[in-house]
Amino acid sequence: MTQRPPDAPAPPSDDARWKRIVATLRRLGHRPQSLIEGMHAVQNEFGYLEPAALRYLAELLVVPLAKVHGVATFYHHFTMRPPTRHTCVVCLGTVCHIKRGPAILAEIEKRYGVGAGATTADGSLSVVEARCIGACSLAPLVVLDGETIGPTTPEEVRERLDSCIAKTEGEPPRDA
Repeated sequence: MTQRPPDAPAPPSDDARWKRIVATLRRLGHRPQSLIEGMHAVQNEFGYLEPAALRYLAELLVVPLAKVHGVATFYHHFTMRPPTRHTCVVCLGTVCHIKRGPAILAEIEKRYGVGAGATTADGSLSVVEARCIGACSLAPLVVLDGETIGPTTPEEVRERLDSCIAKTEGEPPRDA
């Protein structure tokens, strides 16, 4: 296991969460192959991947920033926006697409005025489109605040979202 090189960059801030991230990266040996694990560590601590964190990972792991950004935007698990009160991931893989996945997305957009890749102005809901969640036997499915729901219908998703949002109305967005 290698130690952090003496000329390695300092974390983006003095936030105590960076100590845990640095410890994780040290345990992983500061290798370029540790990029995804490093991103998970950052997102687990802060709730999202901010630009300063991506630059830090690129410098520390000696990975081009373009590659770091590419990995962060390729996987639907990673987000580059602060967390919202609720997140709804709609699967649009082949089976979910055939079994009305786009209708679920359309219902969310109609009801909340927000489509895939966007967040409501009040921070109550972010909608994410996934190419495949890997649970085709549950198609069509959504992942609402980490809970997989499927098979489901546009109406059921709307009702679940209405219920979730009503319970947390007026609360600030989730902290990491």
